[in-house]
Amino acid sequence: MAAFEEMGVLPEISKALDEMEWTLPTDVQAEAIPLILGGGDVLMAAETGSGKTGAFCIPILQIVWETLKDIESGKGSKAINQSSSSSSTWSLSLFDRGSALAITPDGLRCQSREVKEWHGCRANKGIQGNGKYYFESIVTEEGLCRVGWSTFQASLDLGTDKFGWGYGGTGKKSNAKQFDNYGEAFGMNDVIGCLLDLDKGEIKYLKNGVDLGTAFYLNPQQKSQIFFPAVVIKKAEMSFNFGAQPFKYPPPAGYVAVSAAPKDCIKPNPANSSQAQAAPTSKKPVNNAPQAIVIEPSRELAEQTYNQIQKFKKYIKDPELRELLLVGGQSIKDQITVLNHGVDIVVGTPGRLEALIQDGSMLLHQCRFFVLDEADGLLKQSYGELIEKLHKQMPKITNDGNRLQMIVCSATLHDFDVKRMAERLMHFPTWVDLKGEDAVPETVHHIVVMVDPEKDDSWQNLRKHIQTDGIHARDNTRGKSAEALSEAVKILKGEYCLRAIKEHKMDRALIFCRTKLDCDNLERYLKSIGDRELTCVCLHGDRKPHERKNNLEKFKREEVRFLICTDVAARGIDITGLPFMINMTLPDEKSNYVHRIGRVGRAERMGLAISLVSSVPEKVWYHGEWCSSRGRNCNNTNLTEQGGCCIWYNEPRLLADIEDHLNITIQQVEKDIKVPMNDFDGKVVYGEKRIGMGSTYEDHVQEMSPVVADLTNLESQAQLIYLRRHQTVH
Repeated sequence: MAAFEEMGVLPEISKALDEMEWTLPTDVQAEAIPLILGGGDVLMAAETGSGKTGAFCIPILQIVWETLKDIESGKGSKAINQSSSSSSTWSLSLFDRGSALAITPDGLRCQSREVKEWHGCRANKGIQGNGKYYFESIVTEEGLCRVGWSTFQASLDLGTDKFGWGYGGTGKKSNAKQFDNYGEAFGMNDVIGCLLDLDKGEIKYLKNGVDLGTAFYLNPQQKSQIFFPAVVIKKAEMSFNFGAQPFKYPPPAGYVAVSAAPKDCIKPNPANSSQAQAAPTSKKPVNNAPQAIVIEPSRELAEQTYNQIQKFKKYIKDPELRELLLVGGQSIKDQITVLNHGVDIVVGTPGRLEALIQDGSMLLHQCRFFVLDEADGLLKQSYGELIEKLHKQMPKITNDGNRLQMIVCSATLHDFDVKRMAERLMHFPTWVDLKGEDAVPETVHHIVVMVDPEKDDSWQNLRKHIQTDGIHARDNTRGKSAEALSEAVKILKGEYCLRAIKEHKMDRALIFCRTKLDCDNLERYLKSIGDRELTCVCLHGDRKPHERKNNLEKFKREEVRFLICTDVAARGIDITGLPFMINMTLPDEKSNYVHRIGRVGRAERMGLAISLVSSVPEKVWYHGEWCSSRGRNCNNTNLTEQGGCCIWYNEPRLLADIEDHLNITIQQVEKDIKVPMNDFDGKVVYGEKRIGMGSTYEDHVQEMSPVVADLTNLESQAQLIYLRRHQTVH
């Protein structure tokens, strides 16, 4: 508990962690938690089972809770108070703005990082009646911008309709999409004064105190409208002075600051008023606008993260944190009801999140944290466009003045697409890379069993065997043709799987198949044998959500011995103490090999991973959508009822790619699948901690105390040396 508190974690969270027997932070937690608490963007790469979920959930829970507490006490209510029409402070409106426009808490600076679209904003108050009024704007970050005046009917893209009048950095004035030369271009650090004369019906501008002349004339109908200070920018930043501070360049004679206008001439922005009416007495943020959004690539991972959050927040009270799981297979109406009652943290899968955001059931304008768990998996599932779309809609500076924090984590971050996404969306992220390139933990023994139907012809004499995928239903499988050997491999792998289970007396194992059809066939085969020791369930995308959840829970509770799954379960599913894993087929992506075998050997417990590798080409089926992406060697066919296409799978080549990727040689064993223990460790019991491995975490804090004390002394000495040198220099 003390170790987490020393990192700045709340005592309430530390207490919950202590009950969960999290006596010390893992390496990735020790690195990432302080960075996130400090407000930074973080990219996390670490071994599976290293505690990445806790590394982002713990600091997010803490910051969201502290923000809510500040709002309740009034410290963080600046943004909410702005919705009151009686407020005397002039500022940019937090409610009447573009989706990607960020505004500081004082409402006097705005920013947009969007490079393709314009995002605008109006002030929280306007002017109506008569008189001459003035405000100043300063370009504080180079980009494209237009500033001026607009009525409430105008588009936020200032100057593109007849209700808005703008002056842009390119030296053009604009109204109703009419862009004409005016004055001169302006840019970084230039001060633009915006003048409105309701007596004469004129709008004009100053650049660094120089009068540029009349830009627009207003007709009598236009003069009667409410005029709001307005701005629109693209990848730029501007600050504003409505008169609360001395102007850099005083306005011409007869003009006064908008903040000094007569009370009867000042009108509230209707957008702010509608927000105030929605919750007139509430100090809390808008209900259906969470402060943190965590996206997971699968339902199972989302549920796992959601459950962890519930455990971490056990002792966080006053205010109570509200979390919501948004996944398919649950009533969307019920989820909307919960959203409308108030949610602070949302964990969900892309499809359901997108649906609720598109129909307006969930808003993004108060999002403080954007988390992508298993980011490479999300990108491989083609969610990159959705991620960018959601990121655009989130303000880059939140209402309480904090910058949007983005956290990206995965077991494999060394991926070009992930790096490219990070460059586009993240703000100077810190890499917490405790993994380096993909590697297999020392706690995992992994071996390969070659399946050679030419040497092992037992497949020819089997009366009962696993049902195959039907790829060769129309092929000639007599003799030892390529098709016959391919069909033989499919049969032999079923037998080798059984052999591995019996040889190692497996009481629990995760079995990976390449396709959903393969999973179903293996499940049916194991059940058909009638052995009570072969209880099994399936986990893949074609099973209904409630069935997937129940099957996973049955396996975790050890009600069944074997969980047969596709790669949907390879990423992040946490099953403590799992001793065995079998690859019926090597994964298509070499990085998924690490994800798969990472399901065993967790929490310092030993695990054995067995991969069945065909020595001959195997013809395999792909769904139609995969066909075009596979290209070469793709033989369009309709060998199965589902249609699609087939390719010849070369597992020895896949094995070579994996070994090259990991820079190792994976040991091969004979078809009896006996593992020579001396080559590993004769004291190993799979699923248990290795004898002689060191601490069993009993009294671990006490064991580490001398080391921690030494580090504390060294840090104190380093700080003293720094201070002495600093004083000497000055």
